[in-house]
Amino acid sequence: MLETKSIQEELRTIVGAGNLRPSTLDDAVCGMAPRFVVTPGTEQEVAAVLASANSAGLCVTPRGSGSKMGWGNAPRRVDILLSTVRLNQLIEHAWADLTVTVEAGCTLHELQSVLARQGQRLALDGLWPERATVGGALATNDSGALRMRFGSLRDLVIGMTIALPDGTLASSGGKVVKNVAGYDLPKLVTGALGTLGTITRAVFRLHPLPRNSRTFRFGADSFEVMQRCMLAIQDSKLAHTSLQVRCSSEEIAQADILFEATEAGLSAQELQLRKILDSTHVTKDSAEAWNARQDLWDSDENHDLIGKLSILPSDFAKFSKLLMVWSETHRFQWRMVFQATGVATLRLLGEAETLVSVVRLLRSNLIQDGGSFVVLRKPKALSGMDAWGDPGDGLALMKAVKQGLDPKGTLNPGRFVGGI
Repeated sequence: MLETKSIQEELRTIVGAGNLRPSTLDDAVCGMAPRFVVTPGTEQEVAAVLASANSAGLCVTPRGSGSKMGWGNAPRRVDILLSTVRLNQLIEHAWADLTVTVEAGCTLHELQSVLARQGQRLALDGLWPERATVGGALATNDSGALRMRFGSLRDLVIGMTIALPDGTLASSGGKVVKNVAGYDLPKLVTGALGTLGTITRAVFRLHPLPRNSRTFRFGADSFEVMQRCMLAIQDSKLAHTSLQVRCSSEEIAQADILFEATEAGLSAQELQLRKILDSTHVTKDSAEAWNARQDLWDSDENHDLIGKLSILPSDFAKFSKLLMVWSETHRFQWRMVFQATGVATLRLLGEAETLVSVVRLLRSNLIQDGGSFVVLRKPKALSGMDAWGDPGDGLALMKAVKQGLDPKGTLNPGRFVGGI
């Protein structure tokens, strides 16, 4: 390992003296303070920083805005924090082809603002768009209710450039929606929490902004009734954009459904919805309903646990009833936003020991039906809790990919599934 002074001089030469500094308390990653914070201004500088750290035996944690730095397991080491905030340019908006090329440090809000000028959007409703960066959203694979109509980030990204630990800038995909040739690096890196490479730019497929939109709300007095309504809507010919269910240990289930169309189309969709739900009371609602997932995070982070679960939509009632039983026997509270795709965000509130038991119950029950539960935020008292759970049969393959792209374990070691 190179001496501290030597590596500092090398990094300063790469990015300039003003873009290398000692870390502060705000730069800590899961309680660990890095030695330096380096802020490259180009993709080539990112690659050179990684190559330097890799040669020196130092570990690097990439960071965008830091809005999701607590996701995943704590890395084993953090020597260098690599900030992408200077990589914030929109490189090309090919509006006629419905694609955009953007650097990783650009915020989602800024990207959407530019696209809107041409009547287009990236069909992604990630958390904290004013802060969250493109690279951070990709690294965590964060998507919301729009996923039902437009797919997840893996479906929206069609090209990507990443800097590998050996200093290589690797690109895959293209700038046309039909491009599917070659090694699918974008899908591989999306959701890998920066353990395979540092994302420097991405190419996305775009969609037109809707002419009009309308949100409706309906309730149900039991989880079984709500599940029947949800499945009936999914099996119908309704052209809805999003469908979510909000429920908790203290309130009956409420569902939100979003339509995007012309005014005539919206009226026709509303009429059909009311026919499908029959006697179920349907009311117009505000677009604020789609902030429900983000609202789960506006709580006491020292006493609650937030996770992402996946189940079959047809298991919604069974799972929700189990939560009710467990909350009574183990004395905790819960609140959930369930997307009709089967992906949900769940917040648990209770004593630390109780939360440990509940997570075990969740995972043991979900895995039997092919589901999963990933912890995204946990109280400090549970800092050692594994975020991922059982990695399953794919762990050997994931380790082989990590070994192939990052043999020295330079990037975020221990952050991902199975300690990768």
